[in-house]
Amino acid sequence: MARKLKTYQTSLGFFDLAIAAPSMKAALEAWGADSNLFHQGAAKESDDPDVIAASMAKPGVVLRRPVGSDGSFNEHAELPTDLEGGRPTKAARKSKGRKAKKPSSCPVDKAAERQAALDYEREERRRELERAREEATRQKDRERRQQAIDKAQASLDKAEQEHAKRAAAIQAEVEALEKRSQAEKARWDKEKERLEATLRRARG
Repeated sequence: MARKLKTYQTSLGFFDLAIAAPSMKAALEAWGADSNLFHQGAAKESDDPDVIAASMAKPGVVLRRPVGSDGSFNEHAELPTDLEGGRPTKAARKSKGRKAKKPSSCPVDKAAERQAALDYEREERRRELERAREEATRQKDRERRQQAIDKAQASLDKAEQEHAKRAAAIQAEVEALEKRSQAEKARWDKEKERLEATLRRARG
């Protein structure tokens, strides 16, 4: 059964945000908030009929308007024009604070509520599919990178084995030459001693 939706509002960065969602947790997830804005007093359930109507028309979709303004919420909003260092001007904040909340005089339309809840679930499924596609793309990228890493590592391992083989062969040749050199030195020492003895006798 489709869950009843409520409209939630907050301000993040340069925009006021609104969404029709079944719970505060769902709203926070849709906003991409990394902390509980409701506990911090930075988010609330809206009782503004215009905001409720706009969000219920597109349940599950994050709607925006320039922060500090009292315009309508839309999927795409322009940046605020009355910024002072990235914040709304005092006048904008005051006008926002002075704006009286209009009590909802519209009778509750059960059929519209059910349709909004169904639309929200459809939007939620669409977001989940999009997240799944993005995760699948990231997984493919990770697999491609891993394949490239494995291939490079295999080439390095093979080259190291070849180097070790060649170095061992060279070392064996060096040791063989050292033995030959030592044998030649011993032979020469003996031969030199014999020849010098012969020379001494001849001089003798």
